[in-house]
Order: sequence, then C-alpha cells, then structure tokens
Amino acid sequence: MDLNSASTVVLQVLTQATSQDTAVLKPAEEQLKQWETQPGFYSVLLNIFTNHSLDVNVRWLAVLYFKNGIDRYWRRVAPHALSEEEKTTLRAGLITNFNEPVNQIATQISVLIAKVARVDCPRQWPELIPTLVESVKVQDDLQQHRALLTLYHVTKTLASKRLAADRKLFYDLTSSIYSFACSLWNHHTDTFLQQICTGDEAAAANSLERTLLSLKVLRKLTVNGFVEPHWNAEVMGFLHAVFERLKQFLQCSRSIRAESICRDRLEKTIILFTKVLLDFLDQHPFSFTALIQRSLEFSVSYVFTEAGEGVVFEQFIVQCMNLIKMIVKNYAYKPSKNIEDSSPETLEAHKIKTAFFTYPTLMEICRRLVTHYFLLTKEELTMWEEDPESFTVEETGGDSWKYSLRPCTEVLFIDIFHEYNQTLTPVLLEMVHSLQGSTNMENTNAILIKDAVYNAVGLAAYELFDSVDFDQWFKNQLLAELQVSHDSYKPIRRRVIWLIGQWISVKFKSDLRPVLYEAIRNLLQDRDLVVSINNYLYYFSLMFYLPVDDFEFRTDQFLPYLESMFTLLFQLLQEVTQCDTKMHVLHVLSCVIERVNMQIRPYVGCLVQYLPLLWKQSEEHNMLRCAILTTLIHLVQGLGADSKNLYPFLLPVIQLSTDVSQPPHVYLLEDGLELWLVTLENSPCLTPELLRIFQNMSALLELSSENLKNCFKIINAYVFLSSCEFLQMYAADLCRSFCELLKDITTEGQVQVLKVVENVLKVNPVLGPQMFQPLLPSVFRGIIDGERYPVVMSTYLGIMGRVLLQNARFFSLLLSQMACELGQELDQILGNMIEMWVDRMDNITQPERRKLSALALLSLLPSLNGVIQDKFCGIINISVEGLHDVMTEDSETGTYKDCMLMSHFEEPKATEDEEPPTEQDKRKKMLALKDPVHTVSLQQFIYEKLKAQQELLGEQGFHALMETVDTEIVAQLQEFLQGF
Repeated sequence: MDLNSASTVVLQVLTQATSQDTAVLKPAEEQLKQWETQPGFYSVLLNIFTNHSLDVNVRWLAVLYFKNGIDRYWRRVAPHALSEEEKTTLRAGLITNFNEPVNQIATQISVLIAKVARVDCPRQWPELIPTLVESVKVQDDLQQHRALLTLYHVTKTLASKRLAADRKLFYDLTSSIYSFACSLWNHHTDTFLQQICTGDEAAAANSLERTLLSLKVLRKLTVNGFVEPHWNAEVMGFLHAVFERLKQFLQCSRSIRAESICRDRLEKTIILFTKVLLDFLDQHPFSFTALIQRSLEFSVSYVFTEAGEGVVFEQFIVQCMNLIKMIVKNYAYKPSKNIEDSSPETLEAHKIKTAFFTYPTLMEICRRLVTHYFLLTKEELTMWEEDPESFTVEETGGDSWKYSLRPCTEVLFIDIFHEYNQTLTPVLLEMVHSLQGSTNMENTNAILIKDAVYNAVGLAAYELFDSVDFDQWFKNQLLAELQVSHDSYKPIRRRVIWLIGQWISVKFKSDLRPVLYEAIRNLLQDRDLVVSINNYLYYFSLMFYLPVDDFEFRTDQFLPYLESMFTLLFQLLQEVTQCDTKMHVLHVLSCVIERVNMQIRPYVGCLVQYLPLLWKQSEEHNMLRCAILTTLIHLVQGLGADSKNLYPFLLPVIQLSTDVSQPPHVYLLEDGLELWLVTLENSPCLTPELLRIFQNMSALLELSSENLKNCFKIINAYVFLSSCEFLQMYAADLCRSFCELLKDITTEGQVQVLKVVENVLKVNPVLGPQMFQPLLPSVFRGIIDGERYPVVMSTYLGIMGRVLLQNARFFSLLLSQMACELGQELDQILGNMIEMWVDRMDNITQPERRKLSALALLSLLPSLNGVIQDKFCGIINISVEGLHDVMTEDSETGTYKDCMLMSHFEEPKATEDEEPPTEQDKRKKMLALKDPVHTVSLQQFIYEKLKAQQELLGEQGFHALMETVDTEIVAQLQEFLQGF
C-alpha cells in the first residue's frame, strides 16, 4: 500500500466507519477488514492518528485498528505478519514524540506501544526505554506526562511476562532504571506537597497525576523486578519511605476540599501506596519481614486508635485491614510444629508478630472491631426502615471482602480470633456476659452493641465450641429475645436467628429443634419483620441438614410445622420484589421439600400454581430462573409420579433451558439438564411431549462439555422409560452422534457412551444390536486387539456378552462381518475373541458383568466346533470364577444358591434416612426380572450345558475334553454342582 496515494482513501473510509448510518458504516468496516493484511496499512494508520488536525473520532478509530493489528499480525509467526521493514518504521514513528493532546487517544497509544514492547523489547527495540526516560525528563508538561504514561504501560506489560528468560530481562531493566524511577517519584511527590502548602490546587493536581504514574511504575518494578529485594538498599528505602509519604498524604487530605479533583486523586494515590505494600507482601513475604513491625504499627494506629480520626476513609481502612490480615494469616510466618523444621526467616517473622500482638493490643483490636466497625450505621438503619428488602440484599451481597468494609472487618475478626483465640476468647465472653438480661428498648446504642457482639459470637462459633454452652444460652436468653416484639428490637431478633444459623452446625441439640421451629414460625408470621430477615432464611435452611455427628434432622419433629412454615414461606415469596430475595426464599423452600420429600405433596398446590407466573416475570433474570429450576427439581422428586401433572409448565421450561440455540442456556443448562433427568426418573410413562424435547440432545452432545455425563444419564433414562418408542424415533441420530463422539472423547466419556449401548441391549436384546450395529464392529475389534484401558475393556465385554447370550443370530452375522473386514477365517476370529475374553476377565469387576461373561461363553456350548472345544478350558475357568462370585452357601442346608437370582417384584421400602424409590428404580427392578443375569441360575446353566456337551460328544469324548481343565478347577466345579 503506497502511503501517499493510500492515506486519502484510508482516511475517507475511516471517516465513513465513524458514521451512525449502518448503510455507510458496514461497507467501510468490510473495507478496513480487507486492508488489515495489506503491507503499509499500519503505516497509514500511524500517520492518521498522529495528525492532530484530523477529527478526533477518526483518529480514535485509527488507533484502535492499529492496536488490534498488533495483536493479530505483529508476531513473526502470525499469518500475514507485518514485514520487519514496516515494523522498524512503525516502532520509530511511535516514539518520535509524546505530544498527543487527547487523553483517551494518549492512553490507547501508550497501550499499543506496550503491546509492541511485549514482543520486541529490548532485543528488537533497545531504544524504547532510553527514549522514554529522556522524554520524562523534559520540561514540557504534556510531553512529560505522555512519556510517563507510556513508561507505566510498558513497565506493567513487561512485568506480566512469566517465562524465565523474560523475567531475567525485566530484572535487568529494573536494575537499570530503578534509581531514576525513585528520584522521579520523590521529585513529583515533593513538588505536589509544596504546591499543596502554597494553596496552588491546579498545579498540585498536575503534580499529583505524575506522582501517581511514577508510583505505578515503581510498584511494578519493586514487586516484579527483583529476586531478593531485601538485599537492595534502594528498594527497602523506598518501601520505608512509603509509610512517611502515606502519613504526609493523609495529613494533606485535611486541607483539600472534598469536591476538589485533587481529593479524588489523592485518595487514589493513598490506596496505591497500600497496594505497593500488599503486593510486595504477597510476592516477597520474607523480604517483607523487615516491614512487619512498621506495617502493623501504622495500620493499627490509623484503624484502631484516635490517630486515624478525621483523616482515614473507608477504602483506606479496608486496605489497612487487609494488610493486617495478610500478616496474621501468612503461612510463611507460621513456624512448624517442630520448631527445628522452621526456617530462620519464619522464626524471625513469627517473633516480630508475637512481640506486636500483645494482650492489650489484641484486646483493643477486638473491642474496636466489635463495638465500632461491627455497629450498624445510621445510614444502614435508615435504609432498613425505608427499604428493608434492599438493605438485606446489599448487606449480604455487596462486594468481595477485599474491597468492602463490613465483610473486610468480619474476615479480619475471624482470622485474628482464629490465630489468637486463647487470648481473645475471654475478652469476647466478657462482652457477652455484660449484655445478658434485658436491654433498654429506648437505648439504641445498647441494642446496636448487642447486635455487634452477637455477630462476633456467630463469626467465632467454631473457635468458641468448648467455651460456650450454646444450648443453655439458647434456652435461657436467645429464645426469649426472639419473642421480644418491640419495634426497636428488630436488629436483635434478626441477629439472633442469624446467630442460631451459625451455631446450628457447631453445637445445637436435636431435642431443641421443635422449640426453634416454633420460634421461626412466629418470626415468619411477623409481617413487619419478615422481609427484613429474609436474607437470613439461608440459615433456616441449615436446620434441614446433618452437619455434625450428634445433630440430626428428624422429619417427625418438623412435620407439625410443615404446613404453616411452607405457607408462610410461600407468602413471603409472593411479597418480596427483588430477585436476590426471591432466590433466597426459593432456596429455603427447596431445602424443606428436599428434606420432607413425599410428605410435601399436600401443601405444594399454591407453589405449583405460582411458579409459572414467577418464571414468566423472571424472563430477564436468569439467576432467579436457576433458583426456580432448583425448586422444580426438588418438587419433582417430592411429587414422584404425580409430577406428571406439572408437564404443561415443566416440559417447556426444560425445552428452553436445554436448547443451546437459545441465549439463556448459558445460565440454565446445568440445572435444566438435572431437571430433565429427575423428570424422566419420576415419570410413570413416556408422553409425546416428553419424547419431543429429546430433539435438543443432538446439539448438546456436539458441545462435548462438562454436562455430557448428565446427557448420558438422560439418554439412559429414556431407554429405561420406553425403549421401543424412543429408539424407533432417535436411534439413528444417536448412533451417528455416538460415532462422532467416540472419535475424540476421554476414556470416561467413551465408557459413558458404551454404557448407553449396553443398556439398550439389556432392555431390547432383539432390536438393540440392529439399531446400534455401526458401533459394534469397533467393540469387537477392541476386544480382539486387547483394549488397554480395563474399564473400557470391561464395557466392551459387557456389550458383546449381551449380544452373544441374547441374540446369537446377530452375533453370527457380526462374526461373519468381522471375518470379512479383517480377511481372516471365521473360526480364527472367534478363537481370538474367546482367548482375549478369558485373558482379560480380571478387567471385569462388576459381579453382574462377570456372571454375564460366564453365561455368554457357556452359550457357545454344546458345540462340535474345534475352536470352541480348543477354548473349552478357558470357558470352564471363567464359569468357575463366576460361580465363586455369585454362589453363597446356605448355612442351614449346606447347599449353594445363586445370590443374583430374583424371582418376583417387591417394591422396596425406604427408611426415613433413605429416599423413596423413583419410577426409574422400579423400572430397573422390573427389567432385572427379565434379565438372564438375574433369572438364570449360573449353577443350573453350567450343569445343563456340560450335560448337553457330554451327550453331543459321548462319554469318552467329553472325558477327554474335561481333562484339558485343571484338576483343581474341576474339583471346585464338582463341589458347586453337588446335587445335580
């Protein structure tokens, strides 16, 4: 592409590409796409975006196309890679000057220079860093800022490279510019502080921007540029200076107006200081040892004493708490149980920590956390009154504990209490004891203090296991507090139910459950309170599990409350408006349904009628729809065969959730597949609509995702439900999908496919082999080739055993086909198969398959075929092994019987701890009554086959055949066949 002639054309097309008219925009984008691989195109783009006289939008688009081209075509090995000559020109052009006036474009140019640097610096671009350093030194404010911005992005990009050679290059770069970076940072920082003192806020804002950028550069160099930074005096000097600068900047915040642009940048810089310390601690814990004392003193002083009053802000407090937490919890600072195994560095760090965290210090931290940071604020209380539902959603959702104050304080409390529980337990217990008894309802502060202390006891539940008799506390104090109806006591009622939820998996007697259920029911009836405690309903759900050995859920204890609880929860579900809240309520309803199972049936009518409406209302809220799917899963399990009444709503939901052509499947697929599976498992019969939704399966199998396992379970469920109808409609498609899957699938996936085929043959031994005929030759070849994975070989033998035993005619056809394909004699193929079967019998671990193998090989008898007679010894060996697997001795009669035989159907009785049998469980039981493995006595079958072989060969011939069998095996066989 000739630069002079092309510039005008490219500029025109870029201008068209900024149009809002799609008729103009689309052709322009297509043309630009075609030019991406044209030599000279990126040189034209460079000329355009560095021409400050052109339209900003055009220049912005040019720089974006340039940046995207670097990702695609800059590397030498890339298809249509840029020539080395053009890249040399581009590199030189990018750093000719740093005078871009538009901030957004300047940032993009800095980023694209960093992208080139990632590939070329320093080998192909040795002049980049020296040019940036020189440009940072100039007096021109704009050029200085743009060069510093670029230096930051280049440093950030190079620091992120992880290969050893790249790390070495970054270490070399750091050593060459670290002194300069430190002096640059100090210069800009001193300038800012002087300008703040003189009241020149505009100049201070510019200097602060440069301070921020130079500190960002130093952060990357300090954290990523040294192997053992503690040996470098300049690094440690910078890190110690961070604390002094932090103090100066915090003091500056007093004199800067809250609405000033300087204020926002100042807080960002303060946070960046703390990030330097946190990153350094994370990457170099032992190098940080020299900073532990100072970090703890600084953080504790500003967060837990009066020193921070008036200067600290929320995000700074969060960062200080994170710093304390990382020091307290750092594994590098924890000695081994055997002190001799600990490194000197670990012992030194532990010594510093121990010396700092004295009893007075720990007590003050604990008290301040609980009585200051745990307190509900006026803003929170106001929000609770005005919009209780939003309050609880925001409180329990919020951001990560690393960035939000309340979760951060709680995590710090948990970690410190865990580390120093012997010291802090008496402190917390004393706070609890001081709050026992009634509380003045007019004393809001006392109520909030009690709420905070109870919060602490809940967070420290596991640590307080041996120190708190929670059962007595519940009976003597907490239960009464749940019954206090005064409006101002709402925080305590809410906190107590949360507290019980925390302790219920730690220490709570089963006998107290009915009392608790009664209390929960009363809370749910309190319509003024119920919405504000809705997000603590999750803790109610904990009461339906078995978290510890001495704590059991008993259905009989809960049944008296089931109807009222379910009704109240359903009413709450209808009343609340936010998706998060509805999800929490649905979660609890699901827990209730799951625990009481079939006993929920009389009470679910209202919920069943409401869920279709909720599903429709939640069209834009996929996470709420996931919660609905989970509820439906438990509903179907609880309703069993009666879930068929839900099909008008249920099946369209499954259809949508598992249709990969529909966008919501990204969120709904996993739960949708599980719902599909339980629907099939509990279905009494196959309906046309249920059959129709299997059309979704083909695309699901093509996905080859982590959901394949459930897909195979669904296919098996259809096979067990109605194999004839299902296979007649879908066998051909399934067979094609399986053939494709087997070309590229894990061993586990291969076994899942083969198990489906095995189940088809079990359910339909006549039509099954014909429907899956294309798969069977590969199974046969796998056997005679000696498949190396035992689990795959076992499944191969299970499939072939079904064909041989239950469809001998098809087996003969398959044998002939294989002989033709392999160009071998039919008898040779048969002999190889039997020999490998006998040899790999130990691969089969399931008793059913072992018995099947014995029955299948015995079915070849009686025979005059020389190959079968030649393998007679192996067949008998397998048969005797099978007898050992399945025969049990009757202690009264001394005779043997086949333990796998099933004579009639008995619906299994489920105990309270077991789930009742599904419709699919019953179908499997009925199928077993037709399965030779469960209907044919192996003992009887061996006797009849040997008798028939004896009659065929005569006494002498049969005797000669039996002599090929080991005498010990013969003796065992005779013992099993006594009485025949």
